Amino acid sequence: MTTMTSFYIVLLTILFYFIASGLIAYRLKISAHRQPKTVILVISLIALTLHLYSLSNDIITTAGFNLSLFNTLSASMLIISLLTITAFLMRPLELFAMLVLPVSASSLLLAWMFPSSRLLPLDSPAGLKIHVLISIIAYSLMALATLHAIFLSVQNRHLHNHQTGGIIRLLPPLQEMEKLLFEIILVGFVLLSAALSSGFIFLENLFQQHLVHKTLLSILAWFLYAVLLLGHWLLGWRGRTAVRWTIGGFACLMLAYIGSKFVLEFILQ
Repeated sequence: MTTMTSFYIVLLTILFYFIASGLIAYRLKISAHRQPKTVILVISLIALTLHLYSLSNDIITTAGFNLSLFNTLSASMLIISLLTITAFLMRPLELFAMLVLPVSASSLLLAWMFPSSRLLPLDSPAGLKIHVLISIIAYSLMALATLHAIFLSVQNRHLHNHQTGGIIRLLPPLQEMEKLLFEIILVGFVLLSAALSSGFIFLENLFQQHLVHKTLLSILAWFLYAVLLLGHWLLGWRGRTAVRWTIGGFACLMLAYIGSKFVLEFILQ
């Protein structure tokens, strides 16, 4: 795919993402209960398909799988957008989708504007490829959980102050928000556990100098999420406590994955 063709596809993808986001905003303004979701879903699926096509051409190269910083971010946002649109089918999550889709568009633009190379050879063991895929999906789920936790924190604070207008009326009930948060964290925790386990099995250099901080931060994130889930099940943790532990766990993951990639690709090169 030529550079010019790639550019046009990226622009077209961004256009569809922003159209879908604009339609969601219009749906919220008019009436979220009376406006059909069909057009929004079709436009969103077109954007997601174009995003996948463009990203696959950037990641799958003749030299190997290019898992650079911005390619990985773009892949994560693609997964987050897909999960958000899927949830949008079953729950009133218009506000989430309206904000996530433009961020997904921006991530694709960054991947196109700042190309870099971090290759995983095509002939790498299947276990290593599975490890990378599970890691990206786990990171995406925890990023989505963190966004959800931020909305939950805002909703909790507004309800505590008896402020039920504004964006609060656009969100699902508080109990449903908390239930969805722990559902996302549980699935993400299972995948994070699988990612760490497969890393110990298929990677021989997890504790070498360039990976030791990534490994330790990932283990710390796993521990924080484990404590949060146990605290929720055994002690009934919720609300602000759940938000703090969720954000703390994701901060460790972000430093492990995004921080290490940024240092290796843009500082140490």
